[in-house]
Amino acid sequence: MSDHQPVTPVPSATILLVRDGPSGVEVFMVKRHYQIDFASGALVFPGGKAAKGDYDAALADFTDCDPGWSAEMRALGAAAIREAFEESGILLVRPQGSDALLPAERLPELDRYRVPLDKGEIGLAEMLRAEKLRLACDRLVRFAHWITPKLMPKRFDTQFFLAAAPPGHVGSHDGHESVDSVWLTPQAAIEDRRRWSIMFPTKLNLMKLSKSKTVEEALAAARNFNIVPVEPWPDRNERGAIIRIRDDAGYDQTWTLASDVQRG
Repeated sequence: MSDHQPVTPVPSATILLVRDGPSGVEVFMVKRHYQIDFASGALVFPGGKAAKGDYDAALADFTDCDPGWSAEMRALGAAAIREAFEESGILLVRPQGSDALLPAERLPELDRYRVPLDKGEIGLAEMLRAEKLRLACDRLVRFAHWITPKLMPKRFDTQFFLAAAPPGHVGSHDGHESVDSVWLTPQAAIEDRRRWSIMFPTKLNLMKLSKSKTVEEALAAARNFNIVPVEPWPDRNERGAIIRIRDDAGYDQTWTLASDVQRG
């Protein structure tokens, strides 16, 4: 048995931004840059590590969220919104004093914040204060919770959130961490294996999303789902080395060949 001590997972957040399309629910995804050291070249949902600014106590004055959320969950919700903005330009906020989400017409004037936020030169609270905005964490619905296996050298404790994209927020990749972006149905992402490389957690969450025909149906299903932490582990069966997940996580598929973990 190895004496190797597992790396502590880094708190992270990922967001499935969805809209209704002609063939059903569409989700916004980005293709990771090939030089990124995690999930390079893979098609993923926008997301990343929680930053120091996401835990800033000042954010409480600029955030609308479920009153039942813990401070940690509020920080991860902030991280999900920030990462989506940095990677796609889609921004889940509302002007102070308004219930409506930010109109798409204001996005160009806020684009200048994407790089400074990404580099950690400013925090979310600074941008929100300056632009008189509030984080719309109340539009986020928890969708899944995945933890990178203990055997991996880099580990993440990731909350997956689901949210309807604000009207008119089309999204575009940043050209740095991501080199392509696309709105597509979950089925299209899974089936086009020659075009897209998809990791195991991404594939299973696409399969889960594909069960809903509309955005409202997907949000309702997520609200009623009992989220449990999913931490895959290595195992073997008649096919050979596999990666397995718990049976009660709500996924139709509970294992994959270890050789297929990266490509889905």
